[in-house]
Formats: sequence, structure tokens, C-alpha cells
Amino acid sequence: MPAKSKEISKSNVIVIGAGVGGLATAARLAAKGMAVTVLEQADQFGGKLASYRRAGFVFDTGPSLFTLPAVYRDLFLKTGGPLEEAIDLQPLDPAFRYQFGDGATVVMPGVGTGQCADALADGLGGKAAQEWRNLIKRGGAMWQVTREPFLQSPLAGWRNIMSLARNPGDVQTVAPFTTLRALGEKTFSDKRLVTLLDRYATYTGSDPRKAPAVLATVPYIEQTFGAWHIGGGISSLADALVQRCRDLGVQLLPSMDVTSINTNGNQVTGVQTSSGETFMADIVVANADAGQVYGNLTNSKSVQETLKNIRKSTPSLAGFVLLLAVKGRTNGLQHHNVWFTEDYDAEFDSIFGRKIAPVSDPTIYVCSPSDPLMRPDEDHESWFVLVNAPRHGDGTNGTMNWDEPGLAEQYADHVLGVLARRGMDIRPNICWREIRTPADLERDVRAPGGAIYGTSSNGARAAFARPANESPVGGLYLVGGSSHPGGGLPLVGMSAEIVAKLISASGSY
Repeated sequence: MPAKSKEISKSNVIVIGAGVGGLATAARLAAKGMAVTVLEQADQFGGKLASYRRAGFVFDTGPSLFTLPAVYRDLFLKTGGPLEEAIDLQPLDPAFRYQFGDGATVVMPGVGTGQCADALADGLGGKAAQEWRNLIKRGGAMWQVTREPFLQSPLAGWRNIMSLARNPGDVQTVAPFTTLRALGEKTFSDKRLVTLLDRYATYTGSDPRKAPAVLATVPYIEQTFGAWHIGGGISSLADALVQRCRDLGVQLLPSMDVTSINTNGNQVTGVQTSSGETFMADIVVANADAGQVYGNLTNSKSVQETLKNIRKSTPSLAGFVLLLAVKGRTNGLQHHNVWFTEDYDAEFDSIFGRKIAPVSDPTIYVCSPSDPLMRPDEDHESWFVLVNAPRHGDGTNGTMNWDEPGLAEQYADHVLGVLARRGMDIRPNICWREIRTPADLERDVRAPGGAIYGTSSNGARAAFARPANESPVGGLYLVGGSSHPGGGLPLVGMSAEIVAKLISASGSY
């Protein structure tokens, strides 16, 4: 027998989902005096910004790099106190070690566009330094054009992009119909630099052959504002956000599975949970996948056009993850490490092409922080290993079944074998391992197919055509990686700021 409906007292704002976007929005609204309740379907808060702990080893299982801390400095200052008082923010230097298919290596500083260009010259020679400086200069120009009118402002779709440009030259700078790959091939004479730039498309779960050139802003931001670590793991930011919300009086309720957003006419009135509770609200903020929100949580006719557009978008890539407890210290290992495949196109074809399969020769990313809070002692290392992967599903619509018996273990062995062939055979030193597939991510945080960023940025319009933060339903707002301006900690933080400003400006509370 279904649970009896139980009405809960009215709150000004209900936030569905306690991911970073939901927590950040809740804190901003509570600081303005609003009554905020956050409902989270899981038994813990943080969403994808999570960690795994076992026997003294700690792994960030979501974001492992912190960039553009100014976004969160603004959030924390405006909600009660400095960011640096809430987390242990640590600059990284060096930050990255890149190894290319021909064996060439580059160790990159954590900050400084000139220093990074010089590091590329040291590792690759030729015109690498000047050509990389040219790329970063272009990325900086794109950032200046897009930051305020696009990334930090509400958008109602790609059609209003041109009207937001400050002058006609801005459109030429952003080059909306040029792909990131095309920009790389035009800028670089060394194919290895093209490969390095290609990687930044994966920061949004995209294919560089289809993603827009404006993603050149990502390396610009990384190298201009620095690469950062948070003591104890990047997931410590989630803990700090939870504490800030509690300090502001936000009600945080775990194990609350929202099954519908209630409306009267075309105006939200609250939400209902799987256990039968009804939470009344003037405003609902959904920190959940936009397709799920419009496809499953509301049946309002006003969202059908938006839902149709979402379903036409290409979902982002997923990830296959190994958590390795490693004995000993590994020579030459940096905080962030990338071993590139010799054939990046084949990798993206396996994920976005017609024949979907685990990538046979994947680019391999390893994060192994030299952080005493993330390992049991000095003689051990915690390795977070990530390779790009197809989404989980039934084998249709660009998916594959990651729950197939034996597949995850077999592919884990394969990835470690590939790493060994590239000169890093860690297998004799592994104490134990945990495997996380796209199917696991789908189950844990309700990311359809395990798509890390919701929709990809594949296509000229895609980077600017994510679902708007203000929905067609009155009082319903979207925040987080699947809505404007996109995925990743900096953009999700910007998303929360946009939503909080929209709600404040509406005066509906």
C-alpha cells in the first residue's frame, strides 16, 4: 500500500539535490533571509563531489582539480566568511605531467602562462612555446568576451548570443562555428599540442572535433588563475558548503527522494517525495539532471519544447574509474598525470561514433595527491585513475551495458596493462582496488548513463544552448552542470549565483 500523503509546513524555497549547485544556491538564498530546505535522495550530501575512504586511503571520486577559486571566494564571502577559513586551499606547483604517444613528457607548472609555455618548449621543442602563447592569448580574449555576458548571466538559448556581444569583433573572437580541433590545427605546427588542446574538450565531456573553439578558455583559466588542491581532498569543499548552509539555518534532509514537482496552473506549489510527504514552496530549485527534471518530475506542457531540445542534444561522455591503494612511492609522479593515446580520434570514435565500445587504447589520467590526509602513511599512495568511456545503457543510442558480468574487471586489467606498456607498471604495488563504472555513477547520483556533465558541448550551439536557469514553469529554476552555463566546479558555482540573483530579482518570495 502506498505511503499516505503527509503535508509538510511551507518553506519559501525547496532545493532538490544537495550537489554543489544546490548547496551553493541554498547558501546564497539563506544569506538573503529566505527559508530554504534541501531535499537529497542519497544518505549523504555533495552529489558528484564525493570521496571514498578505506584503510587510511582517501580518493576524490568526483572533481579532482580546483580552478578559478574566485567563484567560491565570492560565494563564501557573501554568505558569512572567507573561503580560506572554510577549506585548506593549496596551490599546486608543478601540477601536471603529460606523456605523449611518442614518449615525450612535459611537466607543467601550476600557474603562469609564460612558465607553462616554457615547459612545453623544454619537453617538445620547436615552436611550442610561442604557439602555446598564441593559443592562450586567444583563450584570454574569448574569456573576456564570454565571462560576463554569457557565463555569468542568464541565457534563454543560443539565439540571443549574438545580441549579447559587445561589438561585431566579439563574434569573430569567439568563432562559434569553429571547433576546438580546428583551432588547434590552425594554431599549432606540432600535433602533440593539438592533442593537448583536444584534452580540454573532455573537461566538458565533449569531442574536440565537434566542441566549439571557445573551450580554449579552459587552459587560459587553468594557467592564469592557477591549479589548486584542497587539503583532505577536493570533496572537502562539499563539507564546507554543507557547514555554511547549516550555519545559515538551511534545513538539509537526506534520503528524501523527490518524485514530482507540484504545480497549480503553471506555477510551482511544492514537491512530493517517494515516502508521501508534500513540501509546499513558493520556489523550487532543481539541482538535478535537466532531462530528468523536465521528463520525469513535472508534466507541465510548458516544458515540452525544452525537453525536446534536451533529448536532441548529445550526452556527455562517461568515465571508467579505478581507485588504487598503492604501496611505495612512484618516481616522477605528479599530482595530476596524463598518458595520451597515440590515436585520440579512435578514442572519441569509441565513445561518440557508431560502434560504441570500451576504448582499447585510452588516454589515462591519474590523480595522486601528495597529501598526508589522503594516504595512511608516507610509504603509500592513493591513485584515482580515470579513462573516458561510453555511457551505460542497453546498447542503443550510443550506450553499452557496463553491468555485463566480468566486463568491469576485465577492462580494469586492460587499463592497467596499457599503463604498463606506457612505462608505468603499477600492478606489483597495488594493495587493493575499487572499480567504478558509468553504471555505478548513474545509480549513485542519477546521472543518466553515467554522463559526467549532462549534455556535451558537441556542436556550434551546444556550449551556449544548455537549458536555461529559469524554467518555463513559474517559480521553477535549474542549477548545476546540466543547465546553463555548464559543468565543472567553476561553472556550477556561476550557475548558483545566476539562480540566486534571478530569484532575488523576481520578488516572488
